[in-house]
Amino acid sequence: MKPITSRAIVGGLGAGLLVALAACDPGPTSSRGCRRPDGGVEAGKAAFVALRCNACHTVEGTQLPPPETTGPVEVHLGGKVHRVRTYGELVTAIIHPSFDLARGYPAEEISRDGTSIMPDFDSAMTVRQMVDLVAFLQSTYSEYLPDEYAPYFP
Repeated sequence: MKPITSRAIVGGLGAGLLVALAACDPGPTSSRGCRRPDGGVEAGKAAFVALRCNACHTVEGTQLPPPETTGPVEVHLGGKVHRVRTYGELVTAIIHPSFDLARGYPAEEISRDGTSIMPDFDSAMTVRQMVDLVAFLQSTYSEYLPDEYAPYFP
């Protein structure tokens, strides 16, 4: 029996890595190659109000006009979070809110039969409104580490 050498191990790992990378091909439905236009924070704030998002959402640290009507539940956005959501996550939350329901709220208050009560905005807004809205929302979040992690991250 031949002994296993480090060269054999590295060669096996390399072959395994190639197989794994080949399996990661995202295919034709991938967002690879998509480049979004830059958004404007102030224009996004205006879109937030124009689309009446403020009927159900408040945004920490942001003055918004009072809504004409209010929704069944108030969902808070912005502020300090452990991880700021990516552009893609925010777009998905807006155009497909049932995909990932808001955490920290009772399911019966924000959904009906597992479907978000948030209206479907994918045909109600322009692409410009979307990119501006996401720019606005991202600007309202800041990342922080809880105090118990402070000694590890100076």
